[in-house]
Amino acid sequence: MDPVTLGFILYLLLILGVGVYTAHLTNSLKDFALGGQKLGPWVIAFSERASGESAWLILGLPGAALVAGLLELWTVVGCISGIMFSWFFIAKRLREATETYNALTLPELFAKRFRDDRGTLRMLASLIITFFFTFYVAAQFSGAGKVLNVTFGITHMQGMLLGAVIIVFYTLMGGFLAVAWTDLVQGIIMIGTLVVLPLVALVEISALPTVDFHFDGSSLLAGKAGMAALAAAIGGLSWGLGYMGQPHLLTRYMAIDKIENIRISRRIAIAWAVPAFFGSLFIGLTGYFLLRAGSMSYDGQVLTTVASLSDPEKLMPIMAQNLLHPWIAGIFISGAIAAMMSTADSQLLVSTTVLTEDLIGNYLQNIKGHLDLLTIGRILTILIGLLAFFLAWRSTELVFEMVSYAWGGLGASFGPALLLTLWWRRVSKAGVIAGMVTGTLFTVIDLFGQWVSTRFSAFIIALIAVYLFSILKPDES
Repeated sequence: MDPVTLGFILYLLLILGVGVYTAHLTNSLKDFALGGQKLGPWVIAFSERASGESAWLILGLPGAALVAGLLELWTVVGCISGIMFSWFFIAKRLREATETYNALTLPELFAKRFRDDRGTLRMLASLIITFFFTFYVAAQFSGAGKVLNVTFGITHMQGMLLGAVIIVFYTLMGGFLAVAWTDLVQGIIMIGTLVVLPLVALVEISALPTVDFHFDGSSLLAGKAGMAALAAAIGGLSWGLGYMGQPHLLTRYMAIDKIENIRISRRIAIAWAVPAFFGSLFIGLTGYFLLRAGSMSYDGQVLTTVASLSDPEKLMPIMAQNLLHPWIAGIFISGAIAAMMSTADSQLLVSTTVLTEDLIGNYLQNIKGHLDLLTIGRILTILIGLLAFFLAWRSTELVFEMVSYAWGGLGASFGPALLLTLWWRRVSKAGVIAGMVTGTLFTVIDLFGQWVSTRFSAFIIALIAVYLFSILKPDES
């Protein structure tokens, strides 16, 4: 057995072992959803970062940088800024609100904060989360198919199936505890991959005297000028707006054991994010020059141009196999799978929890009477996983595009509503509903996509909607 295969198998056994072990510690829906709020700052920080950065960071962004060059620097700056903003302005207040209203989920928090007796907020928020997360999880399954295809030569479909089975299994078994503890391991492997691989690539390039490693200033805007240049920069920076509206990240703030530990987690998360994002960018940039130099091969053929690579999002595993010792390559390719697993499991968990707690637990009492909520949650985990697998199988979009759609939709639907709920006393139930509806609709319809990023336009429209409807229709005191 070759080192890459052996390393990958050992990694999978470790992850599955954590799932089996934490199953014994998961005895209630609160354990399943928030780990009983017993997890400390290191686990929470690594879990938030690992689940926040998926196949998109380790496959999608390098692939985009390979094609677009330094234009993706705007994306890196936007994401790091968004991470910092969320940890400074959302995390602490959200954890305090979670304790005040005894909420397990974001929909439940909105419902209790605005005394939503009819359940409109719960229903709307739960359906939006499930809709966008299904696309998001599908992107992770697709990414798993690509990595396993490059690494082991199995088909894309077989790779997706293997990744889906593993992710659904340990989420099903251990809930949040399994997800958080595996995220800690996965986060460590991911940061190693994103730091070491571009450094090795730079050393390789420095030994190639025929390669001119140079970008001019216009590369930051991909040769665009005027409004097109501004739109390109805003499009990249707008990724940062999505962080405050991602339920699988907000759950980490809600789950930390003590409010005062948020400061420690914040420092760890930011220290992880900066090298990780710049490392991802440099995987794409260095990969471009290695391709030009003819320094990499795949499937028995030397790659000399971007066009010779069938899919730019396969760059990272191909670079790992060409530049690293097989044992190290095996670990880092496991890091790519880790990125997908750490996000997909979190999103499966949140989708399952909101459907179980906010819909079935409140509306379908007949079902609740025959099955406990924990069992219902595990059944829903399987069903959502199957739906996401079907979408991944039928989709022809890149991971980057699928994540962009889901990320923008969640950010616009929940970001403005949550931000103003935590910081503005006059925000009303009508305002929050208006923000969620407009954020979702303007993501799906995409009226302004030809001029500016949908992630940006939908967020701004939703922010204005929350403000206007809160003024026009305030809550009764």
